[in-house]
Amino acid sequence: MVIAKRKRSKLPAQVGCGVLAGPLFVVAFMMIGARRPGYDWHRHTVSSLGDGDRGWQQRVNFTLTGVLYCCAARGLRRCPRRTVYPGAVPALVAAAGIGLIGSGVFVTDPMGGFPPVESSEDGSKDAALADTAPTREGTLHNVCAIPIFAGIPVAGLASAVVAARRRDYGWATYSAASSLSMLCSFVLMGRAFGGVPRFVGKGGIFQRISITSGFGWLTALSLRALISYRRSSCR
Repeated sequence: MVIAKRKRSKLPAQVGCGVLAGPLFVVAFMMIGARRPGYDWHRHTVSSLGDGDRGWQQRVNFTLTGVLYCCAARGLRRCPRRTVYPGAVPALVAAAGIGLIGSGVFVTDPMGGFPPVESSEDGSKDAALADTAPTREGTLHNVCAIPIFAGIPVAGLASAVVAARRRDYGWATYSAASSLSMLCSFVLMGRAFGGVPRFVGKGGIFQRISITSGFGWLTALSLRALISYRRSSCR
């Protein structure tokens, strides 16, 4: 009985990690990007901030955010199903957290000319080669992005379906809209970096829309779970 009470006492702090993780992540990468010479948030990815001499700042941001989401997933797993549904959602949140930690461990390859390619010994710069020759570490970084940019939308759409069945239409609409926004903007980001003329130079914008849509939904989900827990505790 005492152990159960202790676990319940940790739940608000764990779920609260999910409330804070997204906003802290966004504010951090905005501040980091503003201090990096040559970085253009319109065209460069957030992951590009993890490369270069000061890349450790964004790598720490990735890692800490991932840890926060893993903690949140643990709390969400113990929340009532009527608040956090379906049961796969906490697992998908944990997977996104692990993906963020991996994104901090493995550094992305240079993309879109950032960070600037240093001159070789003969004074030449082969920026095209730097952007097209993937490394093993860069590939692993991209793999770690899968549970983030695919897992979060899947969690949102799953929540939307169950919410609609329970006639919770407000949450269903928001969950579906956030998931579709994250997916569509991620696809547009891919087209921007793929060289489609009308989207070139806007890849960073599309990625930020994708991140804020998905991470914003996780914040709302955590707030929803936290408020429900508070109300049930007061009864």
